[in-house]
Amino acid sequence: MINEAIILAGGFGTRLTTVKDVPKPMAPINGVPFLQILLDDLLVKGISKFYLAVGYQHKVIIDYFGPSYMGCKIQYIIEDTPLGTGGAIKKALEHVSSDNVFVFNGDTYFDVDIELMYQQHNSCSPEITLALKPLINFDRYGAVQINDKLRITKFSEKKFYTEGLINGGVYLMNSDVFKSLNLPEQFSMEQVYFEKYCSEKQLEGFIDEGYFIDIGIPEDYEKAQVELQNFG
Repeated sequence: MINEAIILAGGFGTRLTTVKDVPKPMAPINGVPFLQILLDDLLVKGISKFYLAVGYQHKVIIDYFGPSYMGCKIQYIIEDTPLGTGGAIKKALEHVSSDNVFVFNGDTYFDVDIELMYQQHNSCSPEITLALKPLINFDRYGAVQINDKLRITKFSEKKFYTEGLINGGVYLMNSDVFKSLNLPEQFSMEQVYFEKYCSEKQLEGFIDEGYFIDIGIPEDYEKAQVELQNFG
């Protein structure tokens, strides 16, 4: 089992008008920073080394957690300028010590069975395995298409879907996945890597029915206050 994780924690939270002057992952959920709830969940699941990709107001995060949390080391990967999701992951991968690493969005809680996800990834050896969440009646996210062998074949645009799979923002990836590619310092993981290289690279989907919430918009942030009240 892999015990290292990159967490993308550089979000601005511009749409969360009730949250001021803190990075989005530090938005309070019943008085507890969302990022702390995420770390607590990952500790229970066996993650013991964190690489926090931080940018906007990064000192808020560093001052709160320090060099370790609950005895587990935290290494901060500081973005002097916004690098995008792909650029942040690429920079963090330079510090990862294992051959594979989990990646989590710092503003999303997806209760993925990461041990089963690792088992699938290890047996099939794709470049990246993406945790996919089944949803019904949604238009906030694009849909992810897979074949009968769980190979991702297409990332479809945002529109209304009666049902489908979405990218849940949890990845298990080979640490050298970008080495053969001429990628810029700043890029979007979703647009520049997933959509562009979907047909060339082996990307697999791991379907998980676990609880999912993204606090990036006010209505879901308010919902999190109720649904995550037993966490933290």
